Amino acid sequence: MLVENANIFILDDSNVVGVPQSTTGGDDEQSSSSPLADGGNCVINPTYLLGPPSESDVATYSLRSGESSRAHIAPADIRDASSLGKKQTAGHSYQLHTAIVSLTEGSAGLENSINRGSRADTRVECINGEFLIAEDDYYPYNDIPDDPHFSDLVYSAEIAIDAGIYPERIYQGSSGSYFVKNPADKVVAVFKPKDEEPYGRLNPKWTKWMHKLCCPCCFGRACLIPNQGYLSEAGASLVDQKLNLNIVPKTRVVRLVSETFNYPRIDRQKARIKKTIKERIPAARFNRMSLPPKTGSFQLFVEGYKDADFWLRRFEQDPLPTRLAQKFQIQFERLVVLDYIIRNTDRGNDNWLIKYDQPSILPTTPTSPTGANGSVPNGINGGGYIPRSSSRLEMMEHTDWNLVQLPEIKIAAIDNGLAFPFKHPDSWRAYPYHWAWLPQAKQPFSQDIKDLVLPSLSDPNFCEELCNELYELFKQDKGFDRGLFERQMSVMRGQMLNLTQALKDGKSPVQLVQMPAVIVERSKVNPGSSRFFSFQQRFQNKSPFFSWC
Repeated sequence: MLVENANIFILDDSNVVGVPQSTTGGDDEQSSSSPLADGGNCVINPTYLLGPPSESDVATYSLRSGESSRAHIAPADIRDASSLGKKQTAGHSYQLHTAIVSLTEGSAGLENSINRGSRADTRVECINGEFLIAEDDYYPYNDIPDDPHFSDLVYSAEIAIDAGIYPERIYQGSSGSYFVKNPADKVVAVFKPKDEEPYGRLNPKWTKWMHKLCCPCCFGRACLIPNQGYLSEAGASLVDQKLNLNIVPKTRVVRLVSETFNYPRIDRQKARIKKTIKERIPAARFNRMSLPPKTGSFQLFVEGYKDADFWLRRFEQDPLPTRLAQKFQIQFERLVVLDYIIRNTDRGNDNWLIKYDQPSILPTTPTSPTGANGSVPNGINGGGYIPRSSSRLEMMEHTDWNLVQLPEIKIAAIDNGLAFPFKHPDSWRAYPYHWAWLPQAKQPFSQDIKDLVLPSLSDPNFCEELCNELYELFKQDKGFDRGLFERQMSVMRGQMLNLTQALKDGKSPVQLVQMPAVIVERSKVNPGSSRFFSFQQRFQNKSPFFSWC
């Protein structure tokens, strides 16, 4: 394997120097015949890419025509066996790296190819232990056949990265997340790599590192599976779509490559080596020329939204009109339904967004009773002119309401990476829902939200279908554990059961979160059957040490 600060070499068939098998290092023992023609030994002359050479032994491998062999690296000034022997005798040596080289032509063709300095027939198959595949075997990282629009959006982001429009890191938060742009340099999505999550090994933020170092006993959340936040983001979007809540920006799991992502130094060195090899040996084929792709959640970017904390403070000073407050209440209840089902452990007022477009009236108030062509427009008494002595009430009564921009208020539920626990919080913290302290949470659930989600939640087939779709999503993770996933679904079924009962009883969100934690476990009726299951309900009585945070 390639190590950091190593001396890197590339192979070039014009740098192959023949050495007969009987070579011992003397000047009079060098043979003039090509070793490639008779299957002799050879030494590959390197091109140095990084740093000065280091001390190591120099050796030779057998390189036979028409087959893959290993070739050791010799110093750049070695052109014959005598210099090789002198270098070894003098104790000057270089760090050894290997590559597998295929010479596809016959022996005569190989000899002529080397004499001409041609590189077209050389194929590098392995460098530093990493095997390469042909470009014909390459397949795209992101293929979403069931959502062509989303697939096109991801493809546009890939084109932008290839054009040098790289994602920009978001400096807020405790994980490595990035604004992804399209070729027009417009932000279209937020990408959160798996290995840069709050407790990932490549998290660029130092806050979690200090947390782990200074307070290891409270590190992480004991109820969550580590480093699966990207699946939680995509799972929240899946639940949102299944229930037609439409408050979570569409999120999928994709793979992206960008130089602005946080990579270890060894990956950046290997990518630089491959690029140089491709420049020197055009026939070399790589499965990728760039850095390794990162798997993460790709969430569409929403415009015009601000933190909920900003608008909630404004609404306290300037309350919303009655009809607009009802629309906001419905949006708020959708957020409650989503967070409760997925058991979000990180829903504060700073990680959900509100978009509020205030109403604006655009009436036409001409200053004369005649229009531009001298005609009298339709309006009061056959004209649109309103006398200055008219009161404000009369003006409002005669306003053309077709020119009124209606108010709009929406909620976007972002930052869903800390959801889907495999047990209810019972260690140190309770991770409450912070929206439970809002005045909107004290109102009973509306009939609109009941009509929207109650038929689906009351259907056992819908619940199992949702679990199956989440299984297909979660199982793509390399660390997927079927037992932990079943425990996650047991918690989610219990949440759905509580929510169904609260909706039927006309409870409010505050009363909902005060209901006892329920777990609904699935077990087979017949151990030998895979079709029939039974469900067992139980309550979790253990409570966390701090119940208020």
